[in-house]
Amino acid sequence: MIKNGDSLTGTSYYYQSPNSYRRYNIKGYFDDRDNSVVWWDDQLIDEKNSNNFFSGKSGTPYRSTADFNCPGGTKMYLNGKAASKEDDEQPIGPVALQKFTDPLFNDEWDYVIDNYTVGANDPRLIDSIGNLAFLKRVPVKPALVAIVKPKPSPKPVTKQPNKQVFIPEPVVKPRPADVEEPVVAEVPLTNEQKFATRTKQVMQEIRVSGDSIELRFYDNAIVDGDSIAIFLNNRLMAEHIRLTEKAYTMKLAVATLQESNELVMVAENLGSIPPNTSLMVAIVDGKRYEARLESTEQSSAAIRFIREKPQEEKVLPR
Repeated sequence: MIKNGDSLTGTSYYYQSPNSYRRYNIKGYFDDRDNSVVWWDDQLIDEKNSNNFFSGKSGTPYRSTADFNCPGGTKMYLNGKAASKEDDEQPIGPVALQKFTDPLFNDEWDYVIDNYTVGANDPRLIDSIGNLAFLKRVPVKPALVAIVKPKPSPKPVTKQPNKQVFIPEPVVKPRPADVEEPVVAEVPLTNEQKFATRTKQVMQEIRVSGDSIELRFYDNAIVDGDSIAIFLNNRLMAEHIRLTEKAYTMKLAVATLQESNELVMVAENLGSIPPNTSLMVAIVDGKRYEARLESTEQSSAAIRFIREKPQEEKVLPR
C-alpha cells in the first residue's frame, strides 16, 4: 500500500501457490481523524487458478475496512473486516495484516516502499508507477495455415536383393507458442481531459444575489472513496476532493460571476460503489438550496447559477 495524500494505491495478492493466485491493483483512502483505512480490489491484473483455489466467494473482489496501528519501529498492523466489493452487507471474514520487512513478491512498488522517506513519495513518481497497473497482456493464438505442395512424380524403384527401402516419415513441426501483443500502457486522463470529453447534464438552476455563495459538498450515500474535481465556467477551481460525511466548503464572490454561470462536478473515480454521487448545498443570500449530483465516466453533473441584476435605485424628483 502506498499513501498519496489521503488516497491509497498499490497491489493485493490472494495466494495459495505459484500456480494458484490472484493479483489486483487496489484503491482506497486513509482517514487521519480516526486512523481508519478503506481499500478495495479495483482491477484484476493477473490470475492463475490451476488448483481451483478461487471458487465461490473466494474468487470475488473484496472491500476492506481496518484500523491502522503503528506501535513503533517497523511494526504496522491493519485489523478489521472484509466484505464483498459489490455488497457491504455481505461479510467475507476478518482482516489481520502485519507488515513484513522482506516482501514475498517482486512488485512494481518495491522501489517506492524502500525509498519512500528519501524522495520516492513524490506524487509524480507514484502516479507513473500506478499507471503500470493498466498494462494489459492479451494472448493471441496464431492461425495455422496448411500449405499443400504438389506431389513430385514418383521415381521408379529398382528392387535389389537383400536390401530394404526406407521411406522417411514426414517431419511434424511443433505448434508455435502463443504470442503476446506488445504491452501498451493506458495513461489515465487528466481532470481537464475528463471535463472536455464528457457530456454535461444540468441538474438545477439557481438564481444568486448578495455578496457571496457558500458551496458545501458531501458524499450523498455510503462513504466509499468518491473523489471529484470542480470546474466553474470551463476553469478548474479545485480537484482531488474526497467526499465524506464532513463538508468540503468553497465560496464564490457574486461580483466576479457572469450573468450565467455553469458549475460542473467531474468524477475523478467512481469509488467502490458506482456511480459517483454527491450532495451539494448552496447558501445564497441566506437561502439554502440542495442538489443531488451524479457523475459517471461518460457524463458530469452541472449546476447553473444565474446572477440577478441589482435593482436600480429610484431617484425622486425634488
